[in-house]
Amino acid sequence: MSDPASTNNAEFIKAAEDVKNLPNKPSNVELLALYAHFKQGINGDNTTAQPHMFDLQAKAKWTAWTNLKGTTKEAAQAKYIELVKELQQK
Repeated sequence: MSDPASTNNAEFIKAAEDVKNLPNKPSNVELLALYAHFKQGINGDNTTAQPHMFDLQAKAKWTAWTNLKGTTKEAAQAKYIELVKELQQK
């Protein structure tokens, strides 16, 4: 019997590869969600310093990731996989 965590991890790795070949470019909101769930799924809670307020892109990414604080790596990976599958269907 396979370990569900390792299966999820394999699916997560595959989704991270699949996202590079999506049929349509995701919106900025979708890209932020993908980024945040990927970072949370790999690193857990964001402990990095907040970027400079004039670096809008970095601040948006930082905020999206920080908003997932408390989400387990496993839950973030599962949501990332779900997001990639949704984007593949578009």
